[in-house]
Amino acid sequence: MNEAELISGLRQGDEPAFRWLVNSLSHRLHHTVLNIVQDRDDAEEVLQETFIQIHGSIGSFKGESKLSTWVQRIAIRKALEKLRKRKTRQRLHAIIPWWMPEEKRSMDVVEMHPGIAAENKEKATALYRAIGQLPEKQQLAFTLIRIQGMKYEEATAIMGLGVKAIESLLSRAKENLKKNLEQYYKP
Repeated sequence: MNEAELISGLRQGDEPAFRWLVNSLSHRLHHTVLNIVQDRDDAEEVLQETFIQIHGSIGSFKGESKLSTWVQRIAIRKALEKLRKRKTRQRLHAIIPWWMPEEKRSMDVVEMHPGIAAENKEKATALYRAIGQLPEKQQLAFTLIRIQGMKYEEATAIMGLGVKAIESLLSRAKENLKKNLEQYYKP
Protein backbone atom coordinates (compact mmCIF):
# COMPACT_ATOMS: atom_id res chain seq x y z
CA MET A 1 0.00 0.00 0.00
CA ASN A 2 1.53 3.34 -0.99
CA GLU A 3 1.28 6.43 1.20
CA ALA A 4 -1.49 8.13 -0.81
CA GLU A 5 -3.68 4.99 -0.61
CA LEU A 6 -2.94 4.65 3.08
CA ILE A 7 -3.89 8.27 3.81
CA SER A 8 -7.05 7.94 1.73
CA GLY A 9 -7.99 4.74 3.57
CA LEU A 10 -7.32 6.34 6.95
CA ARG A 11 -9.44 9.36 6.10
CA GLN A 12 -12.30 7.06 5.07
CA GLY A 13 -12.05 5.18 8.38
CA ASP A 14 -10.84 2.00 6.68
CA GLU A 15 -9.94 -0.46 9.47
CA PRO A 16 -7.37 -2.46 7.43
CA ALA A 17 -5.54 0.79 6.57
CA PHE A 18 -5.42 1.79 10.23
CA ARG A 19 -4.31 -1.71 11.24
CA TRP A 20 -1.56 -1.56 8.59
CA LEU A 21 -0.38 1.81 9.94
CA VAL A 22 -0.30 0.53 13.52
CA ASN A 23 1.51 -2.69 12.56
CA SER A 24 4.09 -0.92 10.42
CA LEU A 25 4.96 1.90 12.85
CA SER A 26 4.36 0.49 16.34
CA HIS A 27 7.74 -1.16 16.81
CA ARG A 28 9.80 1.89 15.86
CA LEU A 29 7.55 4.29 17.75
CA HIS A 30 7.67 2.09 20.84
CA HIS A 31 11.47 2.25 20.96
CA THR A 32 11.49 6.02 20.45
CA VAL A 33 8.86 6.59 23.12
CA LEU A 34 10.48 4.12 25.55
CA ASN A 35 13.79 5.95 25.22
CA ILE A 36 12.04 9.19 26.14
CA VAL A 37 9.72 8.09 28.98
CA GLN A 38 11.90 5.21 30.21
CA ASP A 39 8.93 3.24 31.48
CA ARG A 40 7.31 0.36 29.58
CA ASP A 41 3.76 1.02 30.86
CA ASP A 42 4.01 4.73 30.07
CA ALA A 43 5.39 3.93 26.61
CA GLU A 44 2.41 1.66 25.89
CA GLU A 45 0.02 4.32 27.11
CA VAL A 46 1.70 6.97 24.92
CA LEU A 47 1.42 4.68 21.88
CA GLN A 48 -2.28 4.14 22.49
CA GLU A 49 -2.84 7.88 22.89
CA THR A 50 -0.83 8.50 19.71
CA PHE A 51 -2.89 6.13 17.57
CA ILE A 52 -6.13 7.44 19.06
CA GLN A 53 -5.10 10.98 18.12
CA ILE A 54 -4.08 9.86 14.61
CA HIS A 55 -7.43 8.17 14.13
CA GLY A 56 -9.28 11.29 15.22
CA SER A 57 -7.16 13.87 13.44
CA ILE A 58 -6.07 12.26 10.17
CA GLY A 59 -8.33 14.74 8.41
CA SER A 60 -6.03 17.56 9.52
CA PHE A 61 -2.94 15.92 7.99
CA LYS A 62 -1.82 18.38 5.30
CA GLY A 63 0.77 16.21 3.60
CA GLU A 64 3.57 18.73 4.15
CA SER A 65 5.72 15.87 5.43
CA LYS A 66 5.64 12.10 5.17
CA LEU A 67 2.86 10.43 7.13
CA SER A 68 5.42 8.56 9.25
CA THR A 69 7.10 11.86 10.19
CA TRP A 70 3.73 13.33 11.22
CA VAL A 71 2.98 10.23 13.30
CA GLN A 72 6.42 10.38 14.97
CA ARG A 73 5.89 14.03 15.85
CA ILE A 74 2.62 13.15 17.55
CA ALA A 75 4.21 10.25 19.45
CA ILE A 76 7.16 12.36 20.59
CA ARG A 77 4.89 15.21 21.66
CA LYS A 78 2.77 12.75 23.66
CA ALA A 79 5.90 11.21 25.24
CA LEU A 80 7.20 14.63 26.26
CA GLU A 81 3.80 15.51 27.74
CA LYS A 82 3.88 12.26 29.74
CA LEU A 83 7.40 13.08 30.96
CA ARG A 84 6.37 16.61 32.03
CA LYS A 85 3.34 15.26 33.91
CA ARG A 86 5.48 12.65 35.67
CA LYS A 87 8.07 15.24 36.70
CA THR A 88 5.32 17.53 37.99
CA ARG A 89 3.80 14.68 40.00
CA GLN A 90 7.21 13.76 41.41
CA ARG A 91 7.81 17.36 42.53
CA LEU A 92 4.35 17.47 44.12
CA HIS A 93 4.97 14.14 45.82
CA ALA A 94 8.27 15.43 47.21
CA ILE A 95 6.55 18.53 48.59
CA ILE A 96 3.33 16.87 49.78
CA PRO A 97 4.00 13.11 50.16
CA TRP A 98 0.86 12.49 52.22
CA TRP A 99 -1.30 13.84 49.38
CA MET A 100 -0.22 11.13 46.90
CA PRO A 101 0.96 8.21 49.05
CA GLU A 102 0.37 5.59 46.34
CA GLU A 103 2.94 7.08 43.94
CA LYS A 104 5.02 4.12 42.80
CA ARG A 105 7.58 5.72 40.53
CA SER A 106 10.87 7.19 41.56
CA MET A 107 13.79 8.71 39.72
CA ASP A 108 15.70 5.50 40.52
CA VAL A 109 13.44 3.47 38.25
CA VAL A 110 14.77 3.54 34.72
CA GLU A 111 13.46 1.21 32.07
CA MET A 112 15.74 0.68 29.13
CA HIS A 113 15.54 -0.57 25.62
CA PRO A 114 15.17 -4.37 25.78
CA GLY A 115 18.26 -4.86 23.59
CA ILE A 116 20.69 -3.68 26.27
CA ALA A 117 22.83 -6.59 27.46
CA ALA A 118 22.71 -7.51 31.13
CA GLU A 119 26.35 -6.60 31.74
CA ASN A 120 25.73 -3.09 30.44
CA LYS A 121 22.60 -2.40 32.51
CA GLU A 122 24.42 -0.43 35.23
CA LYS A 123 26.17 1.85 32.72
CA ALA A 124 22.99 2.22 30.70
CA THR A 125 21.01 3.12 33.82
CA ALA A 126 23.46 5.91 34.63
CA LEU A 127 23.36 7.11 31.02
CA TYR A 128 19.54 7.12 30.84
CA ARG A 129 19.31 9.00 34.13
CA ALA A 130 21.74 11.59 32.78
CA ILE A 131 19.78 11.84 29.52
CA GLY A 132 16.61 12.37 31.57
CA GLN A 133 18.24 15.38 33.25
CA LEU A 134 19.01 17.12 29.95
CA PRO A 135 16.86 20.03 28.80
CA GLU A 136 13.94 18.75 26.72
CA LYS A 137 15.23 19.68 23.25
CA GLN A 138 18.73 18.34 23.98
CA GLN A 139 17.21 15.13 25.29
CA LEU A 140 15.08 14.74 22.20
CA ALA A 141 17.92 15.48 19.76
CA PHE A 142 20.24 13.05 21.56
CA THR A 143 17.56 10.35 21.68
CA LEU A 144 16.64 10.64 18.02
CA ILE A 145 20.16 10.89 16.61
CA ARG A 146 22.37 8.91 18.99
CA ILE A 147 20.02 6.36 20.51
CA GLN A 148 17.55 5.81 17.68
CA GLY A 149 20.21 6.24 14.98
CA MET A 150 17.98 8.56 13.00
CA LYS A 151 19.39 10.62 10.14
CA TYR A 152 19.64 14.37 10.65
CA GLU A 153 17.14 15.03 7.83
CA GLU A 154 14.50 12.91 9.53
CA ALA A 155 15.18 14.47 12.94
CA THR A 156 14.89 17.96 11.44
CA ALA A 157 11.47 17.10 10.03
CA ILE A 158 10.30 15.72 13.37
CA MET A 159 11.69 18.50 15.54
CA GLY A 160 10.96 21.31 13.10
CA LEU A 161 14.51 22.63 13.37
CA GLY A 162 17.39 23.01 10.95
CA VAL A 163 20.40 20.70 10.80
CA LYS A 164 22.65 23.32 12.46
CA ALA A 165 20.22 23.74 15.36
CA ILE A 166 20.09 19.99 15.91
CA GLU A 167 23.89 19.74 15.68
CA SER A 168 24.13 22.47 18.31
CA LEU A 169 21.61 20.71 20.59
CA LEU A 170 23.49 17.45 20.16
CA SER A 171 26.82 19.10 20.96
CA ARG A 172 25.41 20.71 24.12
CA ALA A 173 23.77 17.42 25.12
CA LYS A 174 27.12 15.61 24.83
CA GLU A 175 28.84 18.25 26.95
CA ASN A 176 26.12 18.08 29.59
CA LEU A 177 26.27 14.29 29.60
CA LYS A 178 30.04 14.39 30.06
CA LYS A 179 29.57 16.68 33.06
CA ASN A 180 26.74 14.60 34.53
CA LEU A 181 28.55 11.30 34.06
CA GLU A 182 32.02 12.51 35.03
CA GLN A 183 31.77 11.20 38.61
CA TYR A 184 30.35 7.88 37.49
CA TYR A 185 33.25 7.08 35.19
CA LYS A 186 36.11 8.34 37.39
CA PRO A 187 38.42 5.53 38.50
